[in-house]
Amino acid sequence: MPDRNAARHAGFTIVELLVTLVIVGILASAVFPMAELAVQRGKERELRDALRTIRAALDAYKRAGDEGHMERKADESGYPHTLEELVQGVVDAKTPKGAPMRFLRAIPRDPFFADAEAPAAKTWGLRSYLSSHEEPVEGSDVFDVYSTAVGQGLNGVPYREW
Repeated sequence: MPDRNAARHAGFTIVELLVTLVIVGILASAVFPMAELAVQRGKERELRDALRTIRAALDAYKRAGDEGHMERKADESGYPHTLEELVQGVVDAKTPKGAPMRFLRAIPRDPFFADAEAPAAKTWGLRSYLSSHEEPVEGSDVFDVYSTAVGQGLNGVPYREW
């Protein structure tokens, strides 16, 4: 014959369930900020890589112009007029058939730009050759790009200054 006290103690009490829920809540509250931090680190890594890629393409474009691979006017800086020019390419003046020289396969997006539908080239702030670093202004060429994101990175530097 089964013991009546054993049957009564077979389940969990409300106190045990509440303690378990509190412990799970504490663990979850520690995990969520770490997950948000991991997402921010990932976006910052994407931003750093995108800036490196675009800046390397801008430098390659300038170098190609300095080496005489493309024709340019005397009053031009040697940098592309738009970011799209890095993808579309320019005619190589040093090859007999005038093969196009391309510097990027695609323009990377600014990972912090809010509008996911915007074209990648429109997600960046553009700085012309004649513009100062402190107050970047668009002009007739693209000397540099910067993020238009508000806020600062985990390193304490505003994204705009990366």
